[in-house]
Amino acid sequence: MLNPYLFYQDTCEAAFTYYAKVLGGKIDAMMRSSDAPPDMPAAPGREKMIMHARMSLPGGTVLMASDVPPEHFSKPQGFAVSITVADPADGERKFNALTDGGTVTMPYSKTFWAKGFGMCVDKFGIPWMVNCPAEGM
Repeated sequence: MLNPYLFYQDTCEAAFTYYAKVLGGKIDAMMRSSDAPPDMPAAPGREKMIMHARMSLPGGTVLMASDVPPEHFSKPQGFAVSITVADPADGERKFNALTDGGTVTMPYSKTFWAKGFGMCVDKFGIPWMVNCPAEGM
């Protein structure tokens, strides 16, 4: 099984709450830094940050994430989280929700390989691709 693990700059909880609503996911775990054992105390001011989150999405996909300290955060690049949907209208709805407050890098539209395809970076800085494949693709 291959699952994306995303790193956020103190927005993991907001991102996962949003993705659960938009993508129909269920948050299975949301552990804060303050939940760690006493011998692993959170850095001062980071007690409420998410140490680990896990979300189950329709189709058996699992998405995991955490907040990372500023000195360990790097802007996401060189990848995109890809969602495949069966219905182009559902794909457009999900794409529009993911672009809300974010940036469209390729508008959602019909292509030679898809009934609908679009690329964006969401308001949390994560790159996404939404794909509704054409028949036989």
